Order: sequence, then structure tokens, then C-alpha cells
Amino acid sequence: MEEHISSWAKAMVPAQRSGRSFGVLCAMLSLLICGTAGALAIEESSSARYVGSESCAGCHSAQTAAWRKSQHAAAMAVATPETVLGDFNNATSESQGSKGRFFRDGSRFVVETEGRDGKTARFDVSHTFGVEPLQQYLVTFPDGRLQALPWAWDTRAKEAGGQHWFHLYPDRPMPSDDPLHWTRSMQNWNFMCAECHTTDLHKNYDATKDRFQTSFAELGVGCESCHGPGAGHVEWAKGTRSAQVANSGFSTAHARRPHVDWAPAPTTGSPTQTAARPSDDEVELCAHCHSRRGEIAEGWRPGQPLSDTHALALLTAELFEDDGQMKDEVFNDQSFKQSAMYAKGVICSDCHDPHSGKLKAARADVCAQCHQADRFSASEHTGHPAQGGANAPDCVSCHMPTRTYMVVDKRHDHSFRIPRPDLTVALGAPNACNACHTDKSAAWTAQAVERWHGPHRKGFQNWARAFHEARLGAPAARELLLNIANDSLTPAVSRATAIAEAQRFPSISVEQATLKALSDADPLVRIAALRALPSALPPDQHWRSAGPLLSDPIKGVRIEAAAALAEQTVDDLASEDRARLENAWNEYEASQKLNADRPEGRANLGTFLFRRRRPREAEAEYLAGLRLEPSAIPLSINLADLYRAQKREADSERILREAIARVPDSAAARHALGLALVRQQRYDEALAELARAVELDADEARYAYVYIVALNSLGRTAEARTLLDKAVQRFPFDAQLLQLALQEMLQANDVRRAASIARTLADLAPDNAEIARLAASLEKLR
Repeated sequence: MEEHISSWAKAMVPAQRSGRSFGVLCAMLSLLICGTAGALAIEESSSARYVGSESCAGCHSAQTAAWRKSQHAAAMAVATPETVLGDFNNATSESQGSKGRFFRDGSRFVVETEGRDGKTARFDVSHTFGVEPLQQYLVTFPDGRLQALPWAWDTRAKEAGGQHWFHLYPDRPMPSDDPLHWTRSMQNWNFMCAECHTTDLHKNYDATKDRFQTSFAELGVGCESCHGPGAGHVEWAKGTRSAQVANSGFSTAHARRPHVDWAPAPTTGSPTQTAARPSDDEVELCAHCHSRRGEIAEGWRPGQPLSDTHALALLTAELFEDDGQMKDEVFNDQSFKQSAMYAKGVICSDCHDPHSGKLKAARADVCAQCHQADRFSASEHTGHPAQGGANAPDCVSCHMPTRTYMVVDKRHDHSFRIPRPDLTVALGAPNACNACHTDKSAAWTAQAVERWHGPHRKGFQNWARAFHEARLGAPAARELLLNIANDSLTPAVSRATAIAEAQRFPSISVEQATLKALSDADPLVRIAALRALPSALPPDQHWRSAGPLLSDPIKGVRIEAAAALAEQTVDDLASEDRARLENAWNEYEASQKLNADRPEGRANLGTFLFRRRRPREAEAEYLAGLRLEPSAIPLSINLADLYRAQKREADSERILREAIARVPDSAAARHALGLALVRQQRYDEALAELARAVELDADEARYAYVYIVALNSLGRTAEARTLLDKAVQRFPFDAQLLQLALQEMLQANDVRRAASIARTLADLAPDNAEIARLAASLEKLR
């Protein structure tokens, strides 16, 4: 798992839909951890059966030889002296109070470290996981779980700093009750890792017994991971090899891009051609694993749209910088799909050999396949003397900067962007120049770039300021976001993100853009629009907007439509419409039951059932999720909210106090408990909890707003006024805080400040005629 992985609790923070908590589908498959044993025998038609990579070697010897040396082939293996690279000769390692000892016991590889109960114990290694630049190790438990140990072996050469054990979380203690502890849910191979380190995985979780019987066709990423089940092809190859047989006997195949000549144009040094890109092409094939996503259905096959089986992440602030550079571990697809090269029709195998996984040429030489090397290595382009050597800048260092994950794993950003130190100055986004020029400021670097290339910055990616302003809450972001969302030439992942971010700024124009996006050609944009459908829409308009997408060809779209219409009544629907809705509801439930081993899956399903007016089933899901992970704060809050709706205030309080006992520093739980105590008119206790929530999470404007209202309600107006001044400074675009501040300024007859606040509120709510009139009136009185 990546070094900076967000906790599952953060991934589960509820969004709002129709005024109720809605557990967010966890799209985190951040993963470089994990494995299981056991072969899967599927009795299906020959075209759907798996035969193993060795069956390919007879006819495809060169490709098989290249694959056998690849990291794909070694993605996971049974632990043997041939596959284990770490030092198990009684080696030791320590980190933040945790200790590991690595030794052999006969043929077994053993790790001695802290277990789930916090006590030191011995664990047999069952599998290796990865090979370069680190190797991880897995432990198989009796209930079928495979868990990734926290210790990894640095496989780099000793002179490069490798050949030692290290902890994957070296900067923090890892107590056994932490969700990131190696024995707990966030280090579980069956969910987090297995799909992309085996071929044809079936998780096979038994929710009634809380056990796994996970199975697969082959360890590692085999031939059939990319080509699909091969029995039909083998039969075809042994037979007449008829050209009339579709896909040479494979049941499915990804769409092929037509041949394109990428020869550079003499005038620019780069290709001017654009290749027609099929929607389900090779890039979508690789994205099955090389993307940040969560699984909603098993059984993906080459040529199938990824959104049919997976929920893909957007360019959120947790995962990406404001300009779209990778921040968390995102595995390339969302980065690459932001690039001009993707827009032109470039595919993965233009640069990478598909069987070895290696570049077709070293570093910048791979770029020279399509770009004139002399032109782009010249000092006129780079701003650096034309010199060789290991430290000389090249295409890769400038346009594919690295970020380090899992302590030692440097990975290149695949968005292929122009370095923009000016954005570092303005917005704080990192830039490639200062990765080398660490002794210089971003302002110095920006001035240097301006001297070389003039005052106007170019580049394909143009959404940095829009996303930055949106995350500040600045109303100026609205127009910027709508420009992106409505521009068909902007990458779909950026348009989808713009639709999502625009919901911070409710207006008629945002609603229109959202409704328009429901018919976008790209499923990712349709999904984002469904998630963003305004809850204030009248029921009939809600149905007219989301209803047609219940028949969408993409399952990911259908289940989002089902979630959007969870509260739809069926009595007045035509029988055909009712059947479509119920089918989509069933698909949504199945997508969450697939992840019944996850607290977030239980949260999603519980909230869906609650919105479907099935509270007893919702309660059962929440309770089951808490049994899986007792410290799942969002689950506790959702369950407490369910009890509140049923007027079971004592139960609501009990659940929240139990959550706080497990996670005392949870601001969300403290805030929810404060509200529960307010409802019970236990104001002094409530105020203490609301205050503690603000203290624990000063970045949450809602907590500050509620606490200030509570102080005012209890007559502690001086304290409330002081806190309001501070909160408005910290959150200058929060509408609720600004409304409180406006009331204060009007009561104090401070026209100047009242006019400024009213103007900001008018910008935040451009369709509110009343606030616009007030702002205009105050402006005249200044």
C-alpha cells in the first residue's frame, strides 16, 4: 500500500444527498501490497475458460520470454527460496516502537512482529508481493484473509541505498487498533490488492461467516489478464485457424487503434496527426489495474468499458494537486488521460513493450520516436546548456517529474505537462524545475522560464486555477469550472471533476451544466453529473433527469442513477419504468454486497436502504460494518443518525459515546454527539462536545458555525462574536458564517463591513434576488 494512503475512514466520510448522510463508495484500490493461494476452475464455454500463461509459450515464445522477466509475471508468488529476495537470516528492523525479526524455520520464512492483539508473535510468510524496488510479504490466516506485513525489503542495490528491511509507515507509530495496522482492513489483500496481482480473481467473501475463499486462475499478471480467457484461442490455434472466427477464438478483445504515422513535422518537431481512438482501447485495458478505482462488479474482460465494473476516481484534492499532478498513489490512468498525448491518440504500447513492460528506449530516447531529439534537447528549448551527463535535464525529468511512494518507490507522473513554476507561486502546485533547483525559489524559477519562453504560458492542462479557487470556496471559481465542464475538448476526467467541484456553488447555471452533463458521451461525466444532481429538484424533474440513465449501457452509470433515485416512489410509475428502476436498485445493492467485507461497503448499502425506507435492514448493515471495523466513525455517525430519525435518542447517544471511546480525537463524532445532546436539551454537555470538535478539526467550517450558533443561543454572545471574527477570517467564503457575520454587522450598524459581506454572499448566490438587492442598497450607503 502506498506510503501516504488515506485511511479508510477518510474515504468513507459521508457526502450529502437529499439532506441525509450518504456513504461514499470507496474508490481506493491504492495498492501495492498483497496475495492468496488456490486455483480456480471455471466450467464455462471454451472461449471463457482460463488455461494459464504456459499454454501460450508454444506459439508465442518470444512474448512469453519477455513476460517471464517482467514485473507483471512476478507481481505475486508463493514464498520460496527462489522468489523471496529479503534477508531472512535472523535480520531485525525497528520503527516507531515496532520491531520485526526475519528468520527461517526449516523451509518456512517467518516474521516476528506485533499481531492484531498488540503482542509479539511469529507469522509464516505465504507469498511474496512485487520485486522492484521493494518486495512485500503476505501472511495467510485461517479465515482466508491474506494480510500484508508492514515490513518490506528494499531490493535496490546496496550502493543505491537498498538491501535492508524498512517499515512502510516510518513516520508514525502503528498501534494494533489503527485501521492501517497490518492485520486490519486497510492492509487486506483480498480486497485491496488481489485483483491486480493475480489473473481472474474471485474474492468469494462469505458475509454470514466473515470468511474468504478467494480464488484465481494464476498468480501474477498473466497473459490472460490482458487477453482474456484463452481456451477458445488455444482450440482455434490447434484447429484450422479460420479467419471467420471472431478474435481468433478469444471471447473478447480490446478495440484496436488504426495505424498512425507519428513522424514529426519539420516546422514543430512534433507529430501533427491525431489518431482516432476507440473508446475501449488498449489504454482502457491497462487502466483496469493502472488507475485509482474501486470494484463494483467482478468479471471484467478486455474490450469492456472499465466503468462497467469499476468506480473510477476523479481529480480530487486528496488524490491530485490542483493542476492535476498526482499527489496520492493513483497508478497513471487518470494522469495520462489529462495529457495532450492521450487526446492525440497515443497508447501505452507506443512507449512501453506490452510483454516486458519496459520502455522501448531509454528515457528521452523513447520520446525521440515521435519528437525531434535535437530540437528539444537544444538549450533554446531547455534553457540549460546542451550537455550530457546523469544530471542533465531531459524530456523525462522536465515533463514526467517523480514522486516517491512506499518510502523508496519513485514513480513518474504520466500527465506529460509543461513545467509551471508560476503556478507554484500562485497556487502552491509543485513544479519539475524546483525538483532539481532545490536551492532556488519558485519565483526565481518562474522568472527564468519567462526569460526563455516569453510571458505567456502554454499547455494543454488549463484547470489549475479553477480547481484551486473551488477548493478555497471562492465564487470566482464558478465561471471557471463551467467553462471546463462545457468544453468538449477538455479531457473527460477534468470535465467530470469540474462538475463535481461546481456543486460548491449552487446556481441556475451550475444546475444547467449538471443536467447537460447527464447526456455526455463519456460515462465518467454522466456518473459525476448523477452524483451531483441537486437534491432540491422537484421529484418529477429528478425522475426526468436520472430516470433515462437507468437503461444506460454502462453499469456504473445505472447504479449511480439508482442511488440518485433511492427515494423515488414507484406507485405512479409505468410498469416498464418501475422494472427499470427496480433492476437498477438491485444492481446497486449487488455492487455493495460485493464489498460486504468492507466497512464502507456496509455504510453505502445501509444508507441506500435507509433512503429506500428499509430502516431495519439499514441498521443491520451499519452494525455489521462496525463489527468489521469498530473504529469506523462514519458508520457510527450514520447509525446514530438512523436512531435519531426513529426518535431513539438514547441509542444515538450510546453509539456516539462508544465511537468516542474508541477514537477520542474524532471531531466528527464529538460534533455529532454535541448535536444529539442539544436535541436532549443538555446544553452544557452539548457545548463542551461542540467546542471539542472545533478544537480537534479547525479546518471544518460547519463545526465552527454550529458552535457559534450554540454560544449565541445560550447568551454567550461575546465569545460567539470573537469566534465568528476568527472563523470568517479562516473561511472567507462560507455562506453560513457570512450570514451570521452579516447579521452582526447590521446590528452594529457597520455598513462598510456589511456591504462587503453582502457582496460576497451575492457572488455566492447569484440567483438570490433578495441578497442582491441588499448588497446593492448597502453599497449605496457606504
